[in-house]
Amino acid sequence: MQLSPATCPSPPASDSTARPLLGPTWFAAVMGTGIVANAAATLPRTFPGLRTAATVVWAGAGVLLVVLVARYLRQRAIRSHAADPVTVQFLGAPPMGLLTVGAGALLLGKDVIGLDAAVSVDWVLWLTGTALGLVTACMVPYLMVTRHRFAPDAAFGGWLMPVVPPMVSAATGALLVPHAPAGQPRLALLLGCYAMLGLGLVATLLVLAMIYGRLVHHEAPTGTTVPTVWIGLGALAQSVTTLGALASVAPGVLPAPYARGAAVFALLGGIAVWGFAMLWLALAAGLTVRTIRAGLPFAPTWWSFIFPVGACVTATGALATRTGSTPLDWATVVLYTALVLAWLVVAGRSVRHVTRHMRRPVRHAVD
Repeated sequence: MQLSPATCPSPPASDSTARPLLGPTWFAAVMGTGIVANAAATLPRTFPGLRTAATVVWAGAGVLLVVLVARYLRQRAIRSHAADPVTVQFLGAPPMGLLTVGAGALLLGKDVIGLDAAVSVDWVLWLTGTALGLVTACMVPYLMVTRHRFAPDAAFGGWLMPVVPPMVSAATGALLVPHAPAGQPRLALLLGCYAMLGLGLVATLLVLAMIYGRLVHHEAPTGTTVPTVWIGLGALAQSVTTLGALASVAPGVLPAPYARGAAVFALLGGIAVWGFAMLWLALAAGLTVRTIRAGLPFAPTWWSFIFPVGACVTATGALATRTGSTPLDWATVVLYTALVLAWLVVAGRSVRHVTRHMRRPVRHAVD
């Protein structure tokens, strides 16, 4: 199955000099850049200059977010995107971009702008991203049921994009729990995060079953669809990260037995889901190598490689910190190294792609 022209660059045609409209897929660049920074701040091992470099990358993600939001809102293409059965899936990317940059404000930005300002920035971005993420998690499945029609082989990794944002809200919301007013507001935030974790995780498992069924019952995906297989890894790893983050802030908010239970669940449940994530990593890597041999053209979907690997870094790091496991420590470092290398490649190709299209007149299609 190939992605429609709504999400991938169109082949040269008579209007090849036209510049395509901005598609929501590009917000995955904010997600990917932000996770490179945030993952560095959570590594169980640190290296000289890493935090400074990560802060610069976070600032770059913030600037990119502002540019993309301004241009996306200006083009007023939301209705056409919602009407396209492929493009609509990627409406989950903008909320996750907001949440990722917001989390970076607390993890890294506080060193530059101060803690109070970082908390304020994170609250604004978290509340906005969470609201938009819940809208996409409800709206996109509704549109899929009532308006869009799909062939038996239509399921692809992009179907996870609308339902994962609540899980990202849960993980990033954990950072805000200590900064929420004590008592009922703090308890409501923690319980809300657990509810969003459940929403995202159960929906993810349902969609993964459909994607796996598509993979085994139809021809293997090719071309620019293949990177989206990695989104399954990101969704699974994000749940592990979220379990660990919520368990870390549960003491003092939940009664003692439940706080201890959250820690047990974060470890035992987290390591079990992490094992499944490694299976999906192997499957995605195998399909990617197979496609590279046949030729893998660049498309915005290449950013689907980045955030999932970053989520795998934070998930593995959370388990390493919780268990004190040296192999998991070094696995986190290896995964982070792979993440940075992949980010450099995809960012470089993206800059070339955008530069090539910058001076073209706007046309009514989506890139």
